[in-house]
Amino acid sequence: MQVSVEDINSVKKTLHIEIPEETVVQELDKAYNKLRKKAKVKGFRTGKVPRSVVVRLFKKDVQADVTSSLIQSSFLDALKKTDLKIVGTPNVDPPKLEATGPYRYDATVEISPELEDIEYRGLSLKRTNYKVLDEEIEAQLKMLQKNMARHQKIAEDRPAQNDDFVLIDYEGFKEGRPFAETAKTENFNMKIGEGPIIKDFDDQLISMKPGDKKDFEVKFPQDYFNKKLADLDISFQVTLHEIREEVFPEIDDVLAKKAGQYESLDELKKAISDNLEQGYNKRMEQELHEQIYKELISRSDFELPDVMVDMELEGIIEEAERSFAYRNISMEDIGLTRESIAEKYRDTAAKQVKRHVLLGKLIDQESLTISDDELEDGLKEMADSFNQPIEQIKNYYNQNKNKIEYFKHTLLEKKAIKLIIDSSEIEDVEPQKEEAAAED
Repeated sequence: MQVSVEDINSVKKTLHIEIPEETVVQELDKAYNKLRKKAKVKGFRTGKVPRSVVVRLFKKDVQADVTSSLIQSSFLDALKKTDLKIVGTPNVDPPKLEATGPYRYDATVEISPELEDIEYRGLSLKRTNYKVLDEEIEAQLKMLQKNMARHQKIAEDRPAQNDDFVLIDYEGFKEGRPFAETAKTENFNMKIGEGPIIKDFDDQLISMKPGDKKDFEVKFPQDYFNKKLADLDISFQVTLHEIREEVFPEIDDVLAKKAGQYESLDELKKAISDNLEQGYNKRMEQELHEQIYKELISRSDFELPDVMVDMELEGIIEEAERSFAYRNISMEDIGLTRESIAEKYRDTAAKQVKRHVLLGKLIDQESLTISDDELEDGLKEMADSFNQPIEQIKNYYNQNKNKIEYFKHTLLEKKAIKLIIDSSEIEDVEPQKEEAAAED
């Protein structure tokens, strides 16, 4: 067998493979002889059908089977000869197999990028020392206070106005008939002015008093988020039951106890501070990682196989689908498609692949490994983050052996990042004013 490699680019190759005539004839003979032994043809006893008859009746099927077998075996041999580390599935458009002569075909493949050793020591990194401010804790407390506010009927006798909370029943009709997208809804609590349905709907509620009923028509815009309502005229029937006001609880020990397992306001403040600090620590870590990736990529420019980017992109799309499904909506409900997400996030996927390739190279370069103790620590950390018993996490991976290898590789990537950070020159800096303001 002869094999030659044509370079399309650094990560895409075309293998030109030629299988000698002798091998082709042998495989065809084997296939026809095997078929003759079991073929049932009218007028002939089983095993006694002439080859010429078998060829006439089954030539197309035999050639397809032999072609598939020849390509499968020869392609594996070609990979061994060329020592190519392919990713994904080869692209083969097999030509017709002839009874005589060698069989030639081309297989286009993509391979993992080959990188020179990475010089990662001595990077100059900046670490921003974010600090939790008292104003941030107060803002979190006010947000909690608002979330725990209750609505109560107003004492005065007056019509509804902007920023009031109202309790209503409503139903929308399309061309005089009930419409599924605006089905009858009772005891709906809403704030006038926030437009949970549409602003024109809110405007129609202003000046209504408790007990009032009102019929009105609303025109939904063409770009309305619910495509089933876009550009429709809907007639609404609304009954207003109550006008309500928002009553906020005091920020004190009582609020802290209602908010969770906190005995005092001071304990709640500490929990908020700890949570903010964890967020800042994660942000500092992410910013360091971004600096590392940017520097390493600038030092090691390389092409990426399309298949690796496609696989990463598929993961992003599937994660988006899971996120929407968790919220009981689909991408189509908000005008998204798999194609539009793929177009938007392809560059993101490519960056992710470059990072994985760089870290993979560093893992091999430094012969990094994960010990049993490090694996145990990693599983414990995951169990803590999911608030699950570690045995449950272990059982999951015991039942999904392929995923434990992916988890180990994730730990190796973290180890590679730590190696870079430990060997870098890190300058601690204070947050810039605009960064601090953005956090308020």
